[in-house]
Amino acid sequence: MKWNLRLTAANAGIWKASEMQRLLAEHGLVISAGKMSNLWSGQPISLKLSDLDVICAVLHCSISDLLKPEPVQAQTRQDGEQDQTRAVGESGITPRPRSGRSLPPI
Repeated sequence: MKWNLRLTAANAGIWKASEMQRLLAEHGLVISAGKMSNLWSGQPISLKLSDLDVICAVLHCSISDLLKPEPVQAQTRQDGEQDQTRAVGESGITPRPRSGRSLPPI
């Protein structure tokens, strides 16, 4: 997903992070300068849904304006063959320590 806050804010006439921070505070969402900088210039690692609701209310937008899907690139092996990564246990193979001893039951 691509975080699209700056473009969405610009479309709403908000050009500075400090202005956005002030508007969010007026709507009850007080954000530190560091977190605001990360929201404004980067892609947040995590974001509360309640915070997302306030951002959408301030910008008069929907979540789809802030989060844009991006195509996922398939990882390939060096030989060009696609990586067939599976969850543990899905392949029927049980992981074992290199010494050959069985793992204790879970």
